[in-house]
Amino acid sequence: MGIRAWLFNVTLGLLFRIFVRIEDKDLRRLPQTGPAILITNHTSNIEGPLLYVRMRPRATIAMAKTELWKFFPTRMMMQAWGAIPVRRGRLDRKALAKCARVLDQGQFLCIAPEGTRSKDGTLLRGQPGATWFAADKGIPIYPMVQWGCIDLFKSLSHLHRPRVDIRVGRPFLVRTPEGHLPHGDELQVMADEMMYQLAELLPPQFRGYYADPAHKTSKYLQFV
Repeated sequence: MGIRAWLFNVTLGLLFRIFVRIEDKDLRRLPQTGPAILITNHTSNIEGPLLYVRMRPRATIAMAKTELWKFFPTRMMMQAWGAIPVRRGRLDRKALAKCARVLDQGQFLCIAPEGTRSKDGTLLRGQPGATWFAADKGIPIYPMVQWGCIDLFKSLSHLHRPRVDIRVGRPFLVRTPEGHLPHGDELQVMADEMMYQLAELLPPQFRGYYADPAHKTSKYLQFV
């Protein structure tokens, strides 16, 4: 870890401990070493730093939108943490190659399958691109969710110490029939199956698009 990353981690870790009540015992369910893929919901710009700091000393690299490299403070943070810039709305082969290297090095790769931030804190529909990357890698995928980050600054402005809950679910692999390359609707079904694993970990009011369990399937998931 470089000196900048260490300074960010120590400073943010101290601030989170002082100003936020964090319930993250579930992080113990994650292995200390990878490789593994973490999928998580995305509700605010604060959850990434919080999860990154709280997961230490696990080596974790996240995908992040390229816009974060446009501003000096966020660029410094992304560079210190080794985040992978990704261009949203297109197939970013350069970013995918970097993701493959992260996993080859035995690290954790963190992905937000929704592809963008949920403005009301509820789950948006997952993007099929996240599933395409994870399919048939033979690498365990851990669903991880948080709630409370979206209201963090509002609570602090009212002099309330907010609470953030973090939950981790059962790991699984994404599998397809041998010799079959999924596409189109199949990729979306696979993404939805992954997202239902996130929904199960969330309180009902945050499940959003995945609130109705009647549509839940696990055809492409193999639990480990």
